[in-house]
Amino acid sequence: MVALADDIRVIDADTHYTEPPDLWTKRAPAAYKDRVLHIEDIDGQPTWVVDGAQLGFARGGGVVDREGGKAPFLDSMAWGLDRVHQAAWDPKLRLQIMDECGVHAQVLFPNAVGLGGQTVNTVVQDPVLRMLCIELYNDAMAEIQEESGNRLLPMPVMPAWDVDACVKEVERVASLGLRGVNMTSDPQDLGSPDLANRAWDPFWEACADLQLPVHFHIGSSNTAMDFFGRYFWPSQDEYVKPAIGGSMLFINSSRVLINTIYAGIFDRFPKLRMVAVESGIGWIPFMLETMDYEIWENAPQQAAELSKMPSKYFHDHWHATFWFEKNGGDVQYLLDKVGEDNVLFETDFPHPTCLYPAPLETMAEKMNALRPETRRKVMGDNAAQLYRL
Repeated sequence: MVALADDIRVIDADTHYTEPPDLWTKRAPAAYKDRVLHIEDIDGQPTWVVDGAQLGFARGGGVVDREGGKAPFLDSMAWGLDRVHQAAWDPKLRLQIMDECGVHAQVLFPNAVGLGGQTVNTVVQDPVLRMLCIELYNDAMAEIQEESGNRLLPMPVMPAWDVDACVKEVERVASLGLRGVNMTSDPQDLGSPDLANRAWDPFWEACADLQLPVHFHIGSSNTAMDFFGRYFWPSQDEYVKPAIGGSMLFINSSRVLINTIYAGIFDRFPKLRMVAVESGIGWIPFMLETMDYEIWENAPQQAAELSKMPSKYFHDHWHATFWFEKNGGDVQYLLDKVGEDNVLFETDFPHPTCLYPAPLETMAEKMNALRPETRRKVMGDNAAQLYRL
């Protein structure tokens, strides 16, 4: 364990959990075992299938192999569970890796069901089966959290096609002890209103009252914020395309930030918290200035209806995750501009940009250059407060 962690309980606010083949089948009622998500061999390839519909190759969901090496994202796309590191899907081995790396707790996000749960929301046509798949996934996540002693904190996905169903599921997952929710940024893709619509007020109210921060992971929609989108020019090298797509997704998180603030959600729900996941923080200072300028320039009447300047809402209601940025060597300046209370540390294990195999060593130089109180907040205290650890 490196010196950075000696007096800090490190909390990693963005990692991923590869769903094991029996996650749904071992929990489903007998009548649904053949219909819920499961893996079938199709043309010699393990494939996720739900109710006869194919979701695609059952990937390992990471770039870290079983020997601890890292591969380019494009190469890892061919890996199944037999190639990816077992800690991607085995909670006990995940805890072992965390102990080796000096990490106390991790927040977990999904793979096969969509980074914001949008895939299962879209593919399953039967609404009863769709809801069952959501509930079984969330039940499994609650089991992982309990069995880990609250060291693994998976974010449950929401039935985003229906506001009332989301409210009920928020209440249910809160009763299971889960510490936040994972939401698609574009529920209108699924047939419900967009998130600026006041139809979502009961959902925001439930999340605020139950102290469940709402998480928006990059790539959490089927349209505007899908993984690759149309960011790259088609003739770019295939290995370069993920680098362009990933970079643009970080910036695209500003879309969710702006929309939630301009929609006046936080005036109506002052206890509500949100998290921009796997987006970095370098874009935030410019975007805060942009929000303050653009709304008064283009919509002065609507700006006057907000109780404070748009940038202030970020500091009062939003967190963002941070890992590889150096800001020209002056990370303290960047954190002061963003707000040291608003930043969470992440590793993104075992995804393409992860800090594995030595996350704290990777962070040590820039973290040890910070004020001690800033370092403690970013590396653990902010997350401990947000997730009630």
